[in-house]
Amino acid sequence: MERIRVLLIEDDPMVQEVNRQFVERVEGFEVIGVASSGTEGLELVSRLEPDLAILDIFMPGLDGVETLQRMRSQLLSVDVIVISAANDMATIERMLQNGATDYIMKPFKFERVKQALEHYRHKKETLVSARAVTQSELDRLLFGQRLGAAASAVGADLVKPDTSGPAAWELPKGLQVVTMRQIIQFLKGQSEPLSAEEVAEGVGIARVTARRYLEYLEKTGDLRRDLQYGVGRPLNKYVWTDKTSS
Repeated sequence: MERIRVLLIEDDPMVQEVNRQFVERVEGFEVIGVASSGTEGLELVSRLEPDLAILDIFMPGLDGVETLQRMRSQLLSVDVIVISAANDMATIERMLQNGATDYIMKPFKFERVKQALEHYRHKKETLVSARAVTQSELDRLLFGQRLGAAASAVGADLVKPDTSGPAAWELPKGLQVVTMRQIIQFLKGQSEPLSAEEVAEGVGIARVTARRYLEYLEKTGDLRRDLQYGVGRPLNKYVWTDKTSS
């Protein structure tokens, strides 16, 4: 596959340079342009026709939310990964609803950007191939290895594919796909076990909500719970399991 051409849409010069360095450290990607505003970003998307745009939200004038909406209304053929300090679920949901393929919250690490780009490259390579895929392959393509594995599990309390749509999911009552995806994306970028409170703070949700998702993912086997002892009651912390290496 040819190199993936990336446009950066970010108003902060320092973050522009960090994003450029991170993208170009990942094999198969090149930055072909940088825009400092949403308006400039739309013009460059139209003129340069990049494969992927990395989009900020908080920008003067045309913000990232409106920029992405205009990309879609103008039928611009570009995929979008959001890198932003916005951590409220309403904004995150709007960006995902408008077709963002991933959402990374500032401050971020190279490993998380690399993970997003490599997953995007795999999805791009799969989509341009002419072969048919299985449901489990499609699950991994859409949601990543761990959620795809959970979706293949059998049991009344486990995630099951919903045949009402290609990317629809039937989750236990009260759990939402958007929140599930955000929790998984956040945890994939962490190297140390995290408590429900730490996950809640990182994703921008209530602690009791985070605990429900973590307990569910522990039940599917995608998450391992570690008890950490200190002063007072033991603290539950959670870490991803790597099923592919077991």
